[in-house]
Amino acid sequence: MKKLDVPALEIFVAAVEEKSLTRAAERENVVASAASRRIADLERHLHRTLLHRHGRGVEPTPAGVLLYQRAKAILRSVQLAEQAIDSYSADGQAKIRLAANPSTLLQFLPAPMARFLAGRDNVAVDLLEAHSYDIPRMVADATVDMGIYHADRAAAGVSSFPFRSDRVGLVVPRGHPLASRTSLRLEEALDYELLGYFPRHSLDQFLDYIGQTVSRPPRVKLQVSNFETRCRMIREGLGIAVVPEGIARNYLGEMGLVLLALEDAWAERQFFICVRDATTMSPLTADLLAALRP
Repeated sequence: MKKLDVPALEIFVAAVEEKSLTRAAERENVVASAASRRIADLERHLHRTLLHRHGRGVEPTPAGVLLYQRAKAILRSVQLAEQAIDSYSADGQAKIRLAANPSTLLQFLPAPMARFLAGRDNVAVDLLEAHSYDIPRMVADATVDMGIYHADRAAAGVSSFPFRSDRVGLVVPRGHPLASRTSLRLEEALDYELLGYFPRHSLDQFLDYIGQTVSRPPRVKLQVSNFETRCRMIREGLGIAVVPEGIARNYLGEMGLVLLALEDAWAERQFFICVRDATTMSPLTADLLAALRP
């Protein structure tokens, strides 16, 4: 006996939910005639009328309602199976997809990742660099298995756990008028040009983030995302910049730079590690979570 096929069930479910074969075809990216043929094949295979056709569209028969309920469960199982297979690479190795922002990749991941992978020859980790504001959505959508982001509070829609915290500081070249200071508020540096790419990345998002702690926007002529390049630009006198303290210290002596502590409350950042659902994650993802959590 010919078995039910997934594409036919997908079109049938779409037809019931959209109440129209035309809209179901659009949703499933097929032509209307192909959608109609799939439904007819399905009805012929099951020897049952599944949809009533009328001038306003379609509606399921009682048999169609039953099939719709079962088809939803089948398609969900297929989706879960596909997601489970996605946790393996093309050669069959176990794989975890981890998204993190640049600060995390540089400051926090190398050592614990080395410990996690030690002795796990059949495990692969895909590290993806992403913006903090995108990462919870990527985890919720199952684009990645795990994410690390910084935010004032844990994001909704995912299971988040405290990860690390850091501080950002202000980096200036030696000899700069501010270089003799040990700390200051960002407000005190607004007379000088700043290199862009702040916490929250865009200037508008940064200003929303820091609220009323500055009286006017900083002057920004140059946007530099890479931390080392930003420090080289500072050395050449192209501006001063907000940089995570742990990263800035790697370049101070080599490039003749000075790190000033920022007294603003927003200069301290909280990082979170998140998974889609802590109760259903794979054993491998659970092992990585345990390895990364403090």
